[in-house]
Amino acid sequence: MALELVEFNFKARDDSALGRFWAAALDWGVSSGEPGATSVRPVGSAWPVPAAVCIDVIAVPDPETVNDRAHLELATTSAAHHAELVARLKELGATPVDVGQGDLPWTVLADPEGNVFCILEPRESYRDTGPIAAVVVDCADPRAMARFWGEAMDWTLHEVTDDHALLRSAKGVGPYLEFLRTPHVKDRWNHVHLDLLPYPVDGQAAEVARLEGLGATHADVGQGDVPWKVLADLEGNQFCVLGPA
Repeated sequence: MALELVEFNFKARDDSALGRFWAAALDWGVSSGEPGATSVRPVGSAWPVPAAVCIDVIAVPDPETVNDRAHLELATTSAAHHAELVARLKELGATPVDVGQGDLPWTVLADPEGNVFCILEPRESYRDTGPIAAVVVDCADPRAMARFWGEAMDWTLHEVTDDHALLRSAKGVGPYLEFLRTPHVKDRWNHVHLDLLPYPVDGQAAEVARLEGLGATHADVGQGDVPWKVLADLEGNQFCVLGPA
């Protein structure tokens, strides 16, 4: 059995509007199977998508504006593409954000509901990731987080230092998962989270037990009786292990 990272999950006041923004940003399609839930994924792709991490937007009554531990980084192929994407996203409602990044070659924006994300300058290492280059998680100990998540999903470790760790699917497709050592990370909250899918999907219980053996703990976020299991990693970042619908 195995686990695959399949979705980056946003909470939103208006799931439909935020879903449309991200669909336009990534040039993907948008759909909704039920009220309050909007999915964004490559056009014509059946879910799950092996070469992409999709976006799931869930409506909640009043999501807090918080300093998130996780964000997306978008890939560009040239300086012209970078400039065009920044301009287009601003027209769609994104706004510039100063998070203390200083004079760096990438651009930091916030989507219409305040979720911060980065548009990277062209990088050779991200040329085949698709529009999402990386899912970035702030943490206190990148080495420990890389060990946990690498074993959790059987992803390949590409780089690791005391300040930074970079993993990618062993299949060599889709975005990277990056951990960055960040001061005061305990002051940050989980407005977004990762969704993992077991293969086969009926292996949820076994995968949850395996994750607990790696150090994951159960988390109660008021989810009630639902088919997914909510866990937290070594630093308290919540994530979901999906099950049969």
